[in-house]
Amino acid sequence: MALSLMINLRLILVSGKTKEFLFSPNDSAADIAKHVYDNWPMDWEEEQVSSPNILRLIYQGRFLHGNVTLGALKLPFGKTTVMHLVARETLPEPNSQGQRNREKTGESNCCVIL
Repeated sequence: MALSLMINLRLILVSGKTKEFLFSPNDSAADIAKHVYDNWPMDWEEEQVSSPNILRLIYQGRFLHGNVTLGALKLPFGKTTVMHLVARETLPEPNSQGQRNREKTGESNCCVIL
């Protein structure tokens, strides 16, 4: 595939270390995690994980599920897109943030029938 049709990702670890990789728009978050795991940068040695299955991508504050492709995110060709790469066994529940907010405000979605 021509370089102009590739997406440049700058991945940032929690430690602040970064590395850039080129991916196809057809690559999914799971494909990216496996590629990074298989090509783990030498200067990331201290952050090495035991499996690609626990690597998660965060884009614009949201965890990407494994089947989401870069093309689906409409990322620009020829520009660098920044994502965070974290080790996490499971993804948070989609509405977990909303649930926490409701708990803080004391609001409830249930009703009482008299």
